[in-house]
Amino acid sequence: MTDLDPHVHQPTRLRLLMLLSGVESADFNFLLTALGLSKGNLSSHMSRLEQAGYVEVAKGFDGKIPRTSYRLTRRGRSSLDEYWQAIDAIRRSPGAAAPEADGPEAGAAAG
Repeated sequence: MTDLDPHVHQPTRLRLLMLLSGVESADFNFLLTALGLSKGNLSSHMSRLEQAGYVEVAKGFDGKIPRTSYRLTRRGRSSLDEYWQAIDAIRRSPGAAAPEADGPEAGAAAG
């Protein structure tokens, strides 16, 4: 079986990477609101992604207000692409799809 990158496979980090893959950059407050995370939770996940080299952090000020923004690095984008390729490979592998008779619709059709 294909190994999945744990930095990407973790659900919250996957959501963060997916959001960042669709934008040039995103600020902390946008990500906080979009994902409904606590500040500490978001900071923790972003630190792990930064340590892995998957996101780049930019800190600055908007007037006197501190602003932190994040962007997906080339390595992060590549890791996300590899993750989806691995998921597709798992889905295509023999036995990945359950027979139709075992699905939830089977019980509904029978009775």
